Amino acid sequence: MGYKSLKACLDDLEKHNHLIRITEEIDPHLEIASIHLRVHQMGGPALLYENVKGCEFKCASNIFGTLDRSKFMFRDTLSKMQTLIDIKNNPIKALKNPFKYLSVSGTALSALPKKNPLSKPVLFKETTIDKLPLIKHWDMDGGAFVTLPQVYSEDIDKPGVMHSNLGMYRIQLTGNDYELNKEIGLHYQLHRGIGVHQSKANQLGKPLKVSVFIGGPPSHSLAAVMPLPEGLSELTFAGALGNKRFGYSYVDGYCVSTDADFVITGEVYPNETKPEGPFGDHLGYYSLKHSFPLMRVHKVYHRQDAIWPFTVVGRPPQEDTSFGQLIHEITGDAIKFELPGVKEVHAVDAAGVHPLLLAIGSERYTPYSQTKQPAELLTIANHILGKGQLSLAKYLFITADDTNKLSTHNESEFYQYILERLNLKRDLHFYTNTSIDTLDYSGTGLNSGSKLVVAAYGEKLRDLSSTINTTLNDLKTFVNPQVALPGVLVLQASKFETYEKEKLVFDQFNEEVKQKNIDLSGFPMIVIVDDASFTAATLKNWLWVTFTRSNPSHDVYGINSLTEYKHFGCDNVIIDARIKPHHAPVLELIPEIEKRVDKLFAKGGSLSGLK
Repeated sequence: MGYKSLKACLDDLEKHNHLIRITEEIDPHLEIASIHLRVHQMGGPALLYENVKGCEFKCASNIFGTLDRSKFMFRDTLSKMQTLIDIKNNPIKALKNPFKYLSVSGTALSALPKKNPLSKPVLFKETTIDKLPLIKHWDMDGGAFVTLPQVYSEDIDKPGVMHSNLGMYRIQLTGNDYELNKEIGLHYQLHRGIGVHQSKANQLGKPLKVSVFIGGPPSHSLAAVMPLPEGLSELTFAGALGNKRFGYSYVDGYCVSTDADFVITGEVYPNETKPEGPFGDHLGYYSLKHSFPLMRVHKVYHRQDAIWPFTVVGRPPQEDTSFGQLIHEITGDAIKFELPGVKEVHAVDAAGVHPLLLAIGSERYTPYSQTKQPAELLTIANHILGKGQLSLAKYLFITADDTNKLSTHNESEFYQYILERLNLKRDLHFYTNTSIDTLDYSGTGLNSGSKLVVAAYGEKLRDLSSTINTTLNDLKTFVNPQVALPGVLVLQASKFETYEKEKLVFDQFNEEVKQKNIDLSGFPMIVIVDDASFTAATLKNWLWVTFTRSNPSHDVYGINSLTEYKHFGCDNVIIDARIKPHHAPVLELIPEIEKRVDKLFAKGGSLSGLK
């Protein structure tokens, strides 16, 4: 559908029973976020909040809450976009069969951004930051944030929309040391396009003009998070997907999206920062307070029927999970063209996306060898860890499957396959003192940590155990043994204190295993946690705890470990996935707020029909 506005999209969703209006007064302080979280967890509809306390504007959330709803919104253009991406990745297809691709010609025309000198609905009225919906999502958040912004910047060397960047970076509107209505915080992570623009402006000693678009057709929001092939503009993608050219204009030297619901314009000055955060983030913890670019507000505009879209970020799965599913739906097998030899790469949502990658590659280097072992896989692993946001990963498990039956999206089956073949003396490869995700606090500092590549390939080496050896119940070092999945033993330990002390504990565990002759051959992986029952209860719990609470260089140990010519090996790999003193706090709901939200689901409430 070629939606002209966010309102047109929401009207269409309501018409087809994909949206519920909430008429009760809703507090933007924690309550509105709590409602969203609960409805999203239920797989519920999009929500339109008509009466937001202390604010004249309506709000909307859970718009992209399910893949089915996202596909419904783009039902007329999704297949054409898949074709366009396919042509971009493999243009020879269009040359071989041009008539097959004629249907996308109209879509290509709608991709061109359109300058609107007269029609500027977003300029209906000016307002100020304090009049916007100031939504605080989690109790320890540093203030109110924009969670679905489209942040626009231009290349100072190549001005104009065709060399612009449109990205989704969180915006802090209030709190900390920001001067209300005059300053807001701009948080972007490593490998973001806006960083290149700001660096160029800094070198010239000039401020970078930035525009923050909120709302507008849903294709604009998706474009801001889309990992597009090199040379394909976010604005052209938004126009093609939305079947409507991206409308823009310039006001006071700032680009504005004429179809947005709100636009905030301002400047980012060289070397000018202020503390931003904390903020409840997608790993399921708070990202803490750090200095990030300061944006000096120029003006704030809104359209006449403006609606403020938002989402809530927290432990997966959340609405951004659906974003990821939709992106995969559109891009399909694009990764195969970008990384030779790669068949699949799966950023595991349950583990917070960036901490954990699972991959399947090819192993073609030594077809003459009788011994199957990783060779090409190690080259592919380096390619993966050198690619954009994939480079932020901490753990990469990679294998090759000669039968082509294995899928990285079946995490349990994938781990069983790789653990059966894992040679622990050979297959563990560490990268130390390197970059990880800005939002990951398991490392040694902001953006700093380590990586572990586990590259396993070859014949099956072991049978994996799914039962607990009785001797494990009598350990002195650890308690409450559980099996998270075949081959993965989970043990519970006392609270982590210091690395020096914990090393002694792991040495004691090694000795205990030897003295009691405990058979751990069926458990190539052992995970030490604060709560073994919780961790082993579900696959999602295990993935979340294990890979968000550990830093490979500091938290990986081994039974009978040795380091030979700088290479680490062991009989059983141990991951210490306890919460450490330097970790960020876990996100938690507030019981008082939850009780208030209960009323909306009770008889007579706007959400009483949801289950």
